Amino acid sequence: MNEEICKLLKPIFGQEVKVQSSPQTEGGCINQTHILHLTNGKRVFLKHNSHPAPDFFAAEAKGLKLLTQADKGPRIPKFLALQDSPTPSFIILEYIEKSSPASDFLVRFAQSLAELHHNTHHSFGLDHDNYIGSTPQKNTYDNNGIHFFRDHRLRYQQELARISGKLPSATDKNLSKLCDRIENYLDITGEKPALLHGDLWSGNYFSDRDHSPCIFDPAVYFGLREADLAMTELFGRLPQQFYDAYHEAFPLNPGYNERKDLYNLYHLLNHLNLFGSSYLGSVEQVIRKYIKS
Repeated sequence: MNEEICKLLKPIFGQEVKVQSSPQTEGGCINQTHILHLTNGKRVFLKHNSHPAPDFFAAEAKGLKLLTQADKGPRIPKFLALQDSPTPSFIILEYIEKSSPASDFLVRFAQSLAELHHNTHHSFGLDHDNYIGSTPQKNTYDNNGIHFFRDHRLRYQQELARISGKLPSATDKNLSKLCDRIENYLDITGEKPALLHGDLWSGNYFSDRDHSPCIFDPAVYFGLREADLAMTELFGRLPQQFYDAYHEAFPLNPGYNERKDLYNLYHLLNHLNLFGSSYLGSVEQVIRKYIKS
């Protein structure tokens, strides 16, 4: 693989380079990640998967490019190269060094995320499907944001869990009830399809060396921006200063706190499908919040 990497990097740097070392980084349960130290003194970031879907890394490259082209917003790692193969098993990205966040990081992060969300589209979805983790994420366009979230987020994950036998019949029935009544729970008045990171949990953002907020590992689409905010609360909530700064920069409709668990149900169902029954209790807890069975 090193020979392929060096061949791909040569036109990027305008000279031949070799990989001196490739320490593996922490985190990531879907892909292996490495920092490649090169003979020209530069570093790049490598993501590798031995058995990816054919378009897995190509979809990530498209998402990164879309985020990079957006007006303002957080810093995005630049896409550098993709393995030349019908089924690419690795992608090479700009390496961004992490640092301890400065005192104003939360405000800067919130403001830059609000700027990202100001990038809009005529419909909810995207012109191609991609992945949430290793699960396919369907992005078929829909002019109705609630219907998009219901059909291409909740119901799609529901069907995957149903097929694999991970969803007990009573839970499946109540989830169907929730989907049927979803317009009673979501308020999207005035909301336009916003450019979303799509998987904004605490492991997918950090402060760079200039103390600028950086986001990575996206599952990009144009959706309801509350979904990005809700995801920041799923596996470790940011301090309230972040949410206050976001609301000041780009106010939400009243009642977000009552809706956020519904957005996160998508990710909990995905984790149920990816990692198994340890997430079933969390799925059922959210469903019970909205459906009294």
